[in-house]
Amino acid sequence: MNKEPLIQIKHANKLFKTRNWRGQLTEVQAVNDVSLTIYKGETVGLVGESGSGKTTLGRGILQLEPFTSGQVLVDGEDVQTMTTSQKQTLAQEMQIIFQDPYSALNPQMTALELVMEPLFREPKELAREKALALLKIVGIEGEAVHKYPRAFSGGQRQRIGIARAVVGQPRFILCDEPTSALDVSIQAQIMALLVRLQREYALSYLFISHDLSVIRHISDRIAVMYQGQLVELASTRELFEHPQHAYTKKLLAAAPVADPKLARRQMQQEQVQEIITLGPDFEWKEVRPNHFVRSE
Repeated sequence: MNKEPLIQIKHANKLFKTRNWRGQLTEVQAVNDVSLTIYKGETVGLVGESGSGKTTLGRGILQLEPFTSGQVLVDGEDVQTMTTSQKQTLAQEMQIIFQDPYSALNPQMTALELVMEPLFREPKELAREKALALLKIVGIEGEAVHKYPRAFSGGQRQRIGIARAVVGQPRFILCDEPTSALDVSIQAQIMALLVRLQREYALSYLFISHDLSVIRHISDRIAVMYQGQLVELASTRELFEHPQHAYTKKLLAAAPVADPKLARRQMQQEQVQEIITLGPDFEWKEVRPNHFVRSE
């Protein structure tokens, strides 16, 4: 793996302010002092339960919902200090694949039109050629390219969404639960497609999921998020074989397993559930080579 940083997140915080039914102002710390580096050509899996801040972190990286404080650096340059022209270029270089492919696609546009749209600055014929070539790679070709999203299955719609994200040759793609709405057999096909495209186009991924089997299959490294904070970061093999943080162990214990003996042991472990709390003071320790864990 190339160890050249592409994206560096430094002490990112995201605070949401809302009003309750009484009209009182409340604050929710969705992302709390998160620092993370994503290297060129790698896939970082981001895992955690619903509400842990995974999607908020990803959207903050893309500046869709900028962080309240902290920095996002791309190639060492702070996004906040970039010129308007640089930000426009960056917006093309950083794309997203959504969880629900149907709601993410304009129902009034054909598959070809959807994939051509990001290339609006290019000559129409060249944009068409690029779109057709990429649609063929993802398995949409022939007369199918002229069909509308409603005519496709969920897996096919996600393939169109992937082609749309990749056609402009980005360097980074946020994959926000891109397989969670799909059947298991289709999930495997989509992940294989993402791996192929990563190799062919030198892509870097942040792959968000609550499904450990998916994360394990596709990730080079895994970051574990809990209550808006990172609690553990390690290579995929290292994390699964030597989990350190109590929350990581809880996630792994809760993952379904096919082996009956392991399943029985899992049920016994789940009977004793500890409440995991994160204090305000902690250290980020390297407990094994390139294996970091939050220590209270």
